[in-house]
Amino acid sequence: MADRRQTKSKYTADRNIPGAFDGETVTRRRFMTLTANGAGIVAASAFLLPVVGFALGPQFELHNMHWQDVGVPGDFTKDTYVPKVITIVDGIGEAGKSTAYVRRFDPQLDSQNALPPPYNQFIAVSTRCAHLGCPVHYVEAAERFICPCHGGVYDFRGAVVGGPPVRPLDRFYTRVKDGLVQVGPRYSVNSEFRVFSPRDPGEPLDGIGQYLYPSRPSVRKLPGT
Repeated sequence: MADRRQTKSKYTADRNIPGAFDGETVTRRRFMTLTANGAGIVAASAFLLPVVGFALGPQFELHNMHWQDVGVPGDFTKDTYVPKVITIVDGIGEAGKSTAYVRRFDPQLDSQNALPPPYNQFIAVSTRCAHLGCPVHYVEAAERFICPCHGGVYDFRGAVVGGPPVRPLDRFYTRVKDGLVQVGPRYSVNSEFRVFSPRDPGEPLDGIGQYLYPSRPSVRKLPGT
């Protein structure tokens, strides 16, 4: 009985809140508060949605890198790399170009997790540092890839031997077609040279890193690799 009296008293108090007409269930003050909160949500959404779209949009952007001719098989040996300029992004001129270091596959050096045919005849190494993406260059006398930005050092295969990079240098698929060596899509490798879909700089692929940094939905490694 006491509970019923309390409920009735509360209901009567709500109906008699100053500013409310007789029989109103929502006061003008409460209505204005809800309106202001709703306007705030709309304004925040108008600001945040473009930011979220800008951040996540590239993750779903399609990347269809085509195969590019870089020379004939006789141009390359297994003892050193030959730099070849390739196009990463079409339609933006020099800004869309990069360099791939290409050499012939060495069975004694590259047998660990070697790619299956037809991608296993040549090795093409990306020049984008796995730390922050600065361009590295190959020093033939030292047989090392050196990053001038933050001191990243990679060995002849592209494995990290010094500095802050979190994984080996990325690579490009290669094949021989119509008598020409071709460079194709990029892929990433971990410290054991296991093949992964391409990742961005700063994303490790060893241990839990491969799960913390999944690949973009629109970019996958080639089937069978």
